[in-house]
Amino acid sequence: MKSTPNLYDTLIHILGQHTHWLDKRHLYTLTWMIVGLIESKVISLPEWASFVDSRAKFAQSTVRRFSRWLHNERIKIHDLYGPIIQEALTEWGDNTIYLALDTSMLWDRFCHIRISVIYRGRAVPLIWKTIEHGSSTVSFESYRALLEKASKLLPAECNVIFLADRGFADTNLMEYLSETLHWHWRIRIKSSFLVYRRNKRCCKISSIELKRGQARFWHNVYITKKQFGVVHLALAKPRGTKEDWLIVSDQPTDVTTFDDYGLRFDIEENFLDDKSSGFQVESSLIRSADALSRLFLVLAVATLFLVCQGTEVVESGKRRWVDAHWFRGNSYLKIGWKWVRRAFIKGYELITQLRLSPLPDPEPAMASRKQAKERDNLSFSVKFDVYRPYKTCLS
Repeated sequence: MKSTPNLYDTLIHILGQHTHWLDKRHLYTLTWMIVGLIESKVISLPEWASFVDSRAKFAQSTVRRFSRWLHNERIKIHDLYGPIIQEALTEWGDNTIYLALDTSMLWDRFCHIRISVIYRGRAVPLIWKTIEHGSSTVSFESYRALLEKASKLLPAECNVIFLADRGFADTNLMEYLSETLHWHWRIRIKSSFLVYRRNKRCCKISSIELKRGQARFWHNVYITKKQFGVVHLALAKPRGTKEDWLIVSDQPTDVTTFDDYGLRFDIEENFLDDKSSGFQVESSLIRSADALSRLFLVLAVATLFLVCQGTEVVESGKRRWVDAHWFRGNSYLKIGWKWVRRAFIKGYELITQLRLSPLPDPEPAMASRKQAKERDNLSFSVKFDVYRPYKTCLS
């Protein structure tokens, strides 16, 4: 009979391969917190303490140990997490990688800013920070450093497509992505944006005629009073929804632009995994921005580990060992989570290295066959308007 795998030892093996630990005790404490999180399925230091095997006689001693770690200024989260996520992305080479930027509010007091890798229907944290800020809208300067750090974590040859919602529709961001990072981008914009075209009057996005079920693509235009461009627009009024789709891109647009931008919603699922449908981060009693950023390190490593475990389960053809659906109805995170929890009962093997595959998803998730069919049948009548640029580069 197989011996039951030990989650703590597995994580120590994986995380201990990196040399950025100032103190090995930091590694041990982080690993116990991840074990507690995966086992308890909730953000609670007392709950995590129940799963720790240590010499501490009282649970409160372990809780204090966790709290000291979360408030320890010597622990630099990105120095620790950077090599871990880089290892997981080593196979990507020159493949296209989608990144999404978004924010999430905690108790209307803290704003969590995150850039994630879009991966098979979910998002895996790449880099983040938490600030004390009463709004989910943040300035470009608030996350500029995150973009620079994120660029250093990706394989040098990969083709990056950056996605963001209209709260980030800032020409400073667009210019930085194109001119400094050399990334492509798809960003949702507001209907109040001004558009300039050669030999045409300036107009607002809202004045562009869009019929229900129609998509229009404007190429070689300029936006805002700065006349920033050349950029390209993808505008649509889909059937069955009240909201128009208004996307600006650095590359010529077509119907696939909507598919690209649609991947951004995966980071919202990632935030749901953090909150109500997963780790219950809002149950945390921590009220320090820096400590919350370290707490999100615990969540990020747990998320990455479980997604990588789920990837291995699906690729090895063992998904239905833990997933009762005929087709994949669970996320890779949930599949990995179920596998880990079943491993102790069934003696299943756990992964020994972190790996996110760049290959297409072999088994895309769908909530139901009917819903998937309706999505596949979404279509538009299309119209292209291609204008001659009057400037040759982004300004």
